[in-house]
Amino acid sequence: MNLFFTSRVVATRLIVLVLTWQLPSAALGQADPSTQSNPVEAAAPLLPDDARIDTAADTAVDETTPPRRRNGQPRPPAEPRFDIDLQATAELSAFLLRHLELQRFRTLRDLDASELERLLEAAPDNLRDLLGTLGYFSPVIEVSLTPATPNTSTSTATAPTRSHLGTVKIQVEPGPLTRVASAQVYFKGDIATAPEAAEQREAIRRSGTLATGVAFSQADWDRAKTTALRQLTAQRYPAGRIENSLADIDAATQSANLYIELNSGPSVQVGAVRVEGIERYDPAMVERMVRLAGLTPGSDYDLTQLQAAQQRLAESGYFDSVFVYMDPANNPQASPVVVQVRETKRKMLVLGVGGSTDKGARLSVEHTHHRVPGIGWRALNKLQLERDDQLASTVWSAPVDDRGWRWISSGQAARQIDNFTTTTSQRLRAGQAQDTPDLDRSFFLQYDRARAVNSALRSLLPAPAESSVSANYAWTRRRFNDLVFPESGQGLSVELGVGTTLGDARLPFTRAQARWLGYWPISALSGEPRTAPLGEARPAADDTGRAGRLALRLQGGALWAKQTAPVPETQLFLTGGDTTVRGYGLRDIGVPQADGSVSPGRYLAVASLEWQRPLWRNGTRSPWESVVFVDAGAVANMPGDLRPKWGVGAGMRYNSPVGPLQVDLAYGLQSKRLRVHLNVGFSF
Repeated sequence: MNLFFTSRVVATRLIVLVLTWQLPSAALGQADPSTQSNPVEAAAPLLPDDARIDTAADTAVDETTPPRRRNGQPRPPAEPRFDIDLQATAELSAFLLRHLELQRFRTLRDLDASELERLLEAAPDNLRDLLGTLGYFSPVIEVSLTPATPNTSTSTATAPTRSHLGTVKIQVEPGPLTRVASAQVYFKGDIATAPEAAEQREAIRRSGTLATGVAFSQADWDRAKTTALRQLTAQRYPAGRIENSLADIDAATQSANLYIELNSGPSVQVGAVRVEGIERYDPAMVERMVRLAGLTPGSDYDLTQLQAAQQRLAESGYFDSVFVYMDPANNPQASPVVVQVRETKRKMLVLGVGGSTDKGARLSVEHTHHRVPGIGWRALNKLQLERDDQLASTVWSAPVDDRGWRWISSGQAARQIDNFTTTTSQRLRAGQAQDTPDLDRSFFLQYDRARAVNSALRSLLPAPAESSVSANYAWTRRRFNDLVFPESGQGLSVELGVGTTLGDARLPFTRAQARWLGYWPISALSGEPRTAPLGEARPAADDTGRAGRLALRLQGGALWAKQTAPVPETQLFLTGGDTTVRGYGLRDIGVPQADGSVSPGRYLAVASLEWQRPLWRNGTRSPWESVVFVDAGAVANMPGDLRPKWGVGAGMRYNSPVGPLQVDLAYGLQSKRLRVHLNVGFSF
């Protein structure tokens, strides 16, 4: 039957082509352009209905391109062939109209009444399926068609018009909502009996399924299964899978009994480290970084540790790309950790051009040698020129040892101009540092020398150089949900130092500085539930919602010494600028001087409160955010003299691939000036 039908279609088309070829070209050329038609279309009545549809498909214009009529004019957009009148609750209507199968056929140009009748017969089943995904398994559905007023269709020389088929009326009574009566998780494989997996089993039971009494929906059920599988494969069992799952719905009692059966397979333990693609640098360094992430021989597989090892290697600066995984195929009891890397060049020169509202245009030159011959240290040399600041520095660092520490040494010479004061300084530092994604620690000895010259008072007052040596300890802890685009969490940084001034007057001093930054989603503060459109999975726990988040930043510093102690100015405090107190220029807030300038002080206090709110478009969160803020900062030589200077303003954020791009417009209440502040990225 099919072979006969195909032969008939081919033969009929062949006849059409032969007839078309036999037509005199003169006759075709003399036809009235307004009434001329496609020869194949003109011969269509010779074909059976199915063959005629097939021919139309061969000659149809691709729907992805702008449709055009045969005379070259753009084809008008398809008009709806019928209307839909859905009577249901507003929330259900939005969901059903978004997914209803009838919607796909409304603008089908060739849809006729018989085809619409077939669609209407299938519509109740389609609606029941959709409502079932929301937990409504006993709906009452009525679907009817109100035909349109008969309208005589007229044909023109360009295209025929088709009559409207009418209005499809849909009435939906969803009935009672089904709720979860029980949720059971069963385990197969090693996880079912392993004592060390007891905590993992309980964690999966707690968060890997739906709670009793909540409304059942297919989206939440799918999310629960995904969460359970993710928790299973995140530790010990990377080859785990869902063996079976069942949602047993009892429509009579409006209850759902849920079952998940997880098969863990064998547990996987860490074995040797295998490094692929390394030639320029020491493979032992890579192995140390992997072990420092927690992947020690004999330990259980842990996806978090694999990701930490990959991040540590990627941030080391030695590699352009890093991929870390485990291969348990041959030996799950000692699965090798495979590290695939693409190395950076051993030497690198970077020229940079930039600018900021604080420091103006910037030109920088950086040279990096990742493995200095003889010692194997990394050397980073930098020269940076800005409008008021110039800096030359060199930083030398050793590869990390087995404890994650590395030796560091650095030196820098700087020159900065603040109003009438020009400060030249030199600094030498040597010590050890340990850096991880969450925690940084360092201790070091530091030598400072600085000389501040006031151009207005140069002829009246001498400007001696002041120097000091100090021992310092720095500690930074980060607990943000994301280190590039934080939306919740907090960070704390503390630096302590004790030292003595040098020169004729050798007096001791103590210096302390602390910074704290916290983010709070407003939904968490107000108890606002985080919701998703009906029928879609709930958002992640760290989603801030439409209300956004609050960001509070606090900073303080103090230097304790005798008033006569000649402490270098680089050990004292100034504030103001893009990242401190907006509405004021860089280092504009300090101890006021008689000539109208400011000088560094011994005490610092800064506070900032921001309301960061994501912008939404068509129900989807965009990469843009709006910000309103209040900043305050003060510097003084005595705690009782701290008088805050305030800045208020608003701004925009764009979450780009390189981090947040920030543009703020701030007004300084004391300076009575508007300033624009630009900043890129987030770091703490």
